[in-house]
Amino acid sequence: MAGWIDTHCHLDAREFDADREQVVQRARDAGVAQIVLPAVAVGNFDAVRTLAHRHGFAYALGIHPLAADAADEARDVALLHDALAAQHADPRLVAVGEIGLDHFVPGLDRAKQERLYAAQLKLARDFDLPVIVHVRRSADTLLKHLRRVAVRGIAHAFNGSEQQAQAFVDLGFRLGFGGAMTFDRALQIRRIAQMVPGEAIVLETDAPDIPPHWLYRTAAQRAAGEHARNEPAQLPRIAAALAELRGWTLEQTATATRVNAHAALPRLSALA
Repeated sequence: MAGWIDTHCHLDAREFDADREQVVQRARDAGVAQIVLPAVAVGNFDAVRTLAHRHGFAYALGIHPLAADAADEARDVALLHDALAAQHADPRLVAVGEIGLDHFVPGLDRAKQERLYAAQLKLARDFDLPVIVHVRRSADTLLKHLRRVAVRGIAHAFNGSEQQAQAFVDLGFRLGFGGAMTFDRALQIRRIAQMVPGEAIVLETDAPDIPPHWLYRTAAQRAAGEHARNEPAQLPRIAAALAELRGWTLEQTATATRVNAHAALPRLSALA
């Protein structure tokens, strides 16, 4: 089965430094045709763009909420503006991301996160680009801003309620499903993967993070040196979990999620 699209992978992460080329080859061998590489801070804008061009992938530019505390608001928003302006004609630039809000990690400056998020939504609107948003215990606040700024895109690693899922869908967003969906105990995520309209679903790995259940390691195992690194080659097996939940064939799953990814990130179509 060929033609899978991983709509979210941090290929520039240090976890891939030792074998990045092999990771890419394994993804290709598994039938992954396209990977979207979102930035997380101004410091890795060049890295995601370079990797996208080297391997024929796509990229997004943005400031992650977990990078907000370290960001210089005025400077970094200005740098993002300049990068979007300079690269706007690049067909591999497909979104503003990864942006959003994280209300799970304690001790973060939520007000600063929200200001950066609002500023980046406006840049996405101004440059006519979709967004890739980080949703972690923050769906209602994210939605509040999205109702004010008319942009579309992907709610990455969606883990909110059914009502919040429908609210994103009503605003024209697709929901990203990945490794978390493969755990039997992830009842809420699996229920949402079953109940949302088929045209609202895209696939992702968030590699090297959010490993599927077959790669998961307990805290004790991790302390003993075992690793749970995720990678894009896992996407077809993650897709099989979605297919089982939806009652789809693998071919239906590949076609539907590919069409949905192109709809969420329209510039992907020209890269197909």
